[in-house]
Amino acid sequence: MLVKIYPENPNPREIQKVVDVLRSGGIVIYPTDTVYGMGCDINNIKALEKIARIKGINPKKDHLSFICHDLSHLSDYTKPLGSATFKLVKKNLPGPFTFILQANNSVPKFFKSNKKTIGLRIPDNPIIIEIIKELGNPILSTSIKDDDEILEYTTDPELIHEKYQNLVDIVIDGGNGGNEGSTIVDCTSDEEFEILRQGKGELEF
Repeated sequence: MLVKIYPENPNPREIQKVVDVLRSGGIVIYPTDTVYGMGCDINNIKALEKIARIKGINPKKDHLSFICHDLSHLSDYTKPLGSATFKLVKKNLPGPFTFILQANNSVPKFFKSNKKTIGLRIPDNPIIIEIIKELGNPILSTSIKDDDEILEYTTDPELIHEKYQNLVDIVIDGGNGGNEGSTIVDCTSDEEFEILRQGKGELEF
């Protein structure tokens, strides 16, 4: 199903439609402030396993991240942030960054790497933020990659729908997406931050 939602004014009825699908264990492709992502409710293990199969990833080895709707929501899933980390995160979110942080016990085991860390995002995109607010908990964040090496990410929602319509429950058309992923920042030490992948966005200190 392809659902059109306008970022300037997300229609609550369409948002609710997506939330109902997520609550029933469905998989959704959604826009962010970087590339289109594929996700599900982080508490639904069957849906998480299905995404791992679609993407060909091993949750034990691949770092998985998820999306929260604001900083207080983010802090529900992390150990207390040091003051330098909190300042960095606050200054750059919402925005095109994934922050690797120390996970607390609220994070489902499916997500925890051996290092007990978690990647967290708050994209600057009203569609996905409204969905997460209505759902009440985060959703998985994994990007849609294209098999074509020249065009690494698929940006057109209609083409995404064509490719994934038999694998997922809803593709949200929120306009054309970008083709550059988020910048990934390791914040597991409060004294030294490391950019693991430079993507969209310049980190402000």
